[in-house]
Amino acid sequence: MIKYLAKRFLRSLVTLCIILTIVFILVRQMPVDGYFPNYDKMTPEQIQNGLTALGLDQPILVQLFNFFKGLVLRGDLGTSYIYRSGVPVMQILAPKVPVSIKLGSLSLIVSLIFGLPMGTLMAKYKGRFFDHLGTAFIVLIEAVPAAVYYLFIQFYGTQLLGIKMTIFDANDLANPLYWILPVLSMSLGNIAYYAMWLRRYMVDESKKDYVMLARIKGASENRIMFRHVFRNAFVPMAQYIPTSFLNTVIGSIYVESLFGIPGMGGLLVDVVKNQDNTMVQAIVLLFACVGIIGLLLGDLMMVLLDPRISLVKKGGDR
Repeated sequence: MIKYLAKRFLRSLVTLCIILTIVFILVRQMPVDGYFPNYDKMTPEQIQNGLTALGLDQPILVQLFNFFKGLVLRGDLGTSYIYRSGVPVMQILAPKVPVSIKLGSLSLIVSLIFGLPMGTLMAKYKGRFFDHLGTAFIVLIEAVPAAVYYLFIQFYGTQLLGIKMTIFDANDLANPLYWILPVLSMSLGNIAYYAMWLRRYMVDESKKDYVMLARIKGASENRIMFRHVFRNAFVPMAQYIPTSFLNTVIGSIYVESLFGIPGMGGLLVDVVKNQDNTMVQAIVLLFACVGIIGLLLGDLMMVLLDPRISLVKKGGDR
């Protein structure tokens, strides 16, 4: 296990360095407007002096080396030049990450609470009314663009709850009512996803020999379905839960922007609009780290749920 973790950690570092290098180079190909808040009023001499002060007139490899040196030695992600001029990126991210963590955590909990029982009951009553009802829900969520039902939830949900359509201040964030609609919006897709795949895995498991043997021995259908079939069907899904959680933690870009939630998703939209290159670069780094960590945690969760899975034997490594 230790050997596997060390190997995956090194691979993750290499992957992260490649992603950062590509993003760094692409950002440096963008117009220099994103480094000066008053670019339109600056003379060519002032622009050149500004680029020199920021080290942007140096060769790209030198800039890349300086970036990695600051990141590794000081954890420095740079300074915002447009979004909040002169403020370190870490200082901007600090108050927004907890908001996205809360939204993502609540959304994942709701998704698991409703998605897993739905998938289990659909498998248990395959071909019957509940299965058809769950299938209709899944098809609806998958077929209708998310933006459509987000707007529907916002418009009618705010009228039903008697609240404003967007969050304006800290008092709104402290009110539990303002979290209901964003959490519901972010949960629907995952509820459909968990229900669909759990049903599929449970239906496949229910056809295997050990299930037939359990029936021959006289085990009840509920015991077979919930203790054996569900447990084995849940294992292949488990590897996606950490990634799903971490992706919701960093925030849904559209949901946070739609409801005015001051989290990571809304921040990304703002910095892209403002062409704050340093902020874009930092947020992409955060997103890449989240994806890599999610994959690693998914592998570990599969091993914890099913000890028969080995990450060190041949065929057990991805």
